[in-house]
Amino acid sequence: MNNVTLEELKAIPGLQAVPDNQLQWFLDAGDTIEVQEGERIFEKGEPLDRTYVMVEGRMRICAEQAGKMREILVVKEQSVTGYLPFSRATNTFGYGECIKKARMLRVYKNKINEGIKLHYELTEALVHIMASRIRDFTSQQQQIEKMFALGKLSAGLAHELNNPASAIARGASSLQGKIKQMPVMFKQTAGLNIAPEKIDSINELLISKTHQTNKPVLSMMERADLEDGLADWLADHDIRDFDIAENFTEFGFTPADLDHMNSCTPSPQLHVVLAWMNNYLLAEKMVSDIKESSHRISELVNSVKTFTHMDRDTDKQLLDIHAGIRNTLTMLNYKIKKGNIQVIENFDTSLPQVRALAGELNQVWTNIIDNAIDAMTENGSGILEIRTRQEGLFVCVYIKDNGPGIPQEVQSQVFDPFFTTKDMGKGTGLGLDVATRIIRQHNGTVKLTSVPGNTEFIVCFHMNDN
Repeated sequence: MNNVTLEELKAIPGLQAVPDNQLQWFLDAGDTIEVQEGERIFEKGEPLDRTYVMVEGRMRICAEQAGKMREILVVKEQSVTGYLPFSRATNTFGYGECIKKARMLRVYKNKINEGIKLHYELTEALVHIMASRIRDFTSQQQQIEKMFALGKLSAGLAHELNNPASAIARGASSLQGKIKQMPVMFKQTAGLNIAPEKIDSINELLISKTHQTNKPVLSMMERADLEDGLADWLADHDIRDFDIAENFTEFGFTPADLDHMNSCTPSPQLHVVLAWMNNYLLAEKMVSDIKESSHRISELVNSVKTFTHMDRDTDKQLLDIHAGIRNTLTMLNYKIKKGNIQVIENFDTSLPQVRALAGELNQVWTNIIDNAIDAMTENGSGILEIRTRQEGLFVCVYIKDNGPGIPQEVQSQVFDPFFTTKDMGKGTGLGLDVATRIIRQHNGTVKLTSVPGNTEFIVCFHMNDN
C-alpha cells in the first residue's frame, strides 16, 4: 500500500494554502488506509471522531430521507470529509460505502483538536471546508424540502382539479345527449296549436325560473315535500315521467305553476310541453355546472400562478399578506377537507402592505399551515384560526391550531434544521428552518407558544421596512 504523500495533500484544492510544515504534521498525525469497493467505511450512528482525506477512489454517503435510505453525497478524490474542527455533530447520520477502490488519509479527532492549538492555517483551511460542506448540504436539503412540499401540494391540487374536470366531462356528455333529443322534440312541439299569448306566458314562466338569482335554500325535508307534491300532480294528470318532478323541484316549480302551464296547453298535449321544458331545464343545469366547474379550474390555476408568483420579478414588492395566506389555503384545500378541519379567518384588511418576495412568503405560510394541518389530522378534526393585526410598528400574523401541541422540552428545537416531531418518513425537519430563514431575510420574527389544544405561531414584520 502506498502511503499518502505531502505532494498528494498539496494537490487538494482546500489545502493548497496550508504551509508544508503544517501539512507534514497533518500527515504524520494520521495513517493511510485502503478500502475496497463495496466495503463500509463507517456505519450510521457511529461516533463522528475521524477525518478522511480522499486521495484516490470514491465514497457515497447514504442517509434516511422520507422513510428510505438515499444517496445524499458522493465524496470524490481530493476531497475532505468526516470530522472537522468546531463541528457540533457527535454521531454519523448515515453510512459511508466505498464505490471505487479508495486510498485515504485518516486522522482521529483528538489529533485534529490538538492541531487547532498549533497550526492556524491548517485549522482555517479545515474550517473553510466545513463551512462549504454545510452550505452545500443545507442547499441540497432545502431543495429536497421544497420538492417534498411541492409533492404534497401537487397531490392535493390534482385532486382539486380532478373534481371540476370530471364534472365538466360528465356535463358535456349529458348535454350532448339532450341536444340529440331536440329534433324529435321540435317535431312534437311544432305540431301543437298554442295561441301566441299562451306561448308568451309559458316562456315568461320558464325565463323567470331559470334566471332567478335568489333561489330559496330548501332543507332535505322541504325539498322532498315539494317533489312529492309535483309527482302527485303529474300522476293525477296521467304523466308518469317522475324525473320531471325532481328536475322541476330544482328550479322551484310548484303545483300552481303546473296548473298554469296546463291552462296554456291544448289537451291532452301537456306531456309534450313538459318533456320539452324538462329537456331545456336539464340542458340549462348542465351548462351552469360546466360554467361553475370551469370557473373553479380557473380559480385554482390563478391561485397557483399567484402562489408561485410566476409573473413578478425577483425584487421585494409591497404585498397584501392576506392574498398569500388565502392562496395558500386554496392550495391546501384538499388536505384541509380531508382532515375535517374548520378554517377561521380573522383578518384586519386595513393592515398596510408588507415589502416582501411573495413566492418565499407563501412558502412560510405553507410550511406553518401544513404542519398545523398534520398535527390536527391525528385527532380526525380540528380548528385552524388565522388572525392578522397591527401591533405598534409591526404587522403580525397568528396561526393557531387545536392539535395535541408541541412538548415543552422540544419547543426550543422546532426551528432547528433536521428536527421534526413527525413520524419517520413524514417530514424532513427543514420546513420551519426554511420558514425562519425567509422571515429573517425579511427582517421579521417568528415565535411559538404551545400547550395541548393550543399551538400558535406568531410571524411579525416591521412596517419601517415597507
